[in-house]
Amino acid sequence: MKDIILTDPLPKFFLPPAQVRCELRYFDSATDADFAAARGILAYGHVRIDAPMMDRCPQLRVISNHGVGVDHIDLQAAAARGIPVGNTPGCVDAATADLTIALMLATARRLVVSDAFARSAEFTQYNPAILIGQEVTGSTLGIVGMGRIGCEVARRAKAFQMRLLYHNRSRRPEAEAEFGAEYRSLDDLLQESDFVSLNCPLTAETTGLIGAAELGKMKPTGILLNLARGQVVDTQALYEALRDEKIQAAGLDVTDPEPLPRDHPLLQLSNVIITPHLGSATGRTRHTMMQRTLENLFAGLDGKPLPNEVK
Repeated sequence: MKDIILTDPLPKFFLPPAQVRCELRYFDSATDADFAAARGILAYGHVRIDAPMMDRCPQLRVISNHGVGVDHIDLQAAAARGIPVGNTPGCVDAATADLTIALMLATARRLVVSDAFARSAEFTQYNPAILIGQEVTGSTLGIVGMGRIGCEVARRAKAFQMRLLYHNRSRRPEAEAEFGAEYRSLDDLLQESDFVSLNCPLTAETTGLIGAAELGKMKPTGILLNLARGQVVDTQALYEALRDEKIQAAGLDVTDPEPLPRDHPLLQLSNVIITPHLGSATGRTRHTMMQRTLENLFAGLDGKPLPNEVK
């Protein structure tokens, strides 16, 4: 008899390996009987998995998250019930760092606005005076969160001969040695950096980390990049800073809320580029994430230690 697993709708490539030993029940249509029988939860999207949901699943043995961030899972509630939680660290780092650099280049060189102009009826001749962007090579990048992803961003930034600053909960001597990164307080990093890249996890300490006061410390030519979580940035404060040109631009892979309401004023600004949470969205990375998600799930169902358990 196959194990009943609660999950979000899964992409086609995920289904065959999951269905080898699981009967999938999707959250939106799951019955009380499905919750009562569920032995595992596979969190593909960001459905909130809290104590009341866990209490609906008396046979729950494991929660396996497809991704690194687990801010949508109540870890304390899971620990109190003896339910291990797995995630997929390591395999998302390169793809997320790649997108960080992509957004840096796209905002600095105004690629989205330039593409629209090149397609418009207004573009009738070359004009060297328009759409002047920022130089990336040799500029200063401040990385907030020098974990695995932050280090991958630093590694790529070195190819652009960037001066690297970083802020982290604790000093990272190995990153300082490898990348020549200089530790700064958050205020000093914001003031000195041409680009500020947010690559930190969402925690109580990082929620609302970048608000009006912090944005006010950035250079008027500064560019903010958020590849962390939307809640790390105060959305209204960011909108006002961009609208009033207190900072030059922003590149966002995440927003708060996510997605933004379709009439949100931030969507009307030309100095922000927004991608729909694509940090890990490459074929290679998503397939590796699938494999690790299932490894954690199957280990938990078998009562074995999870290969990647969130501690």
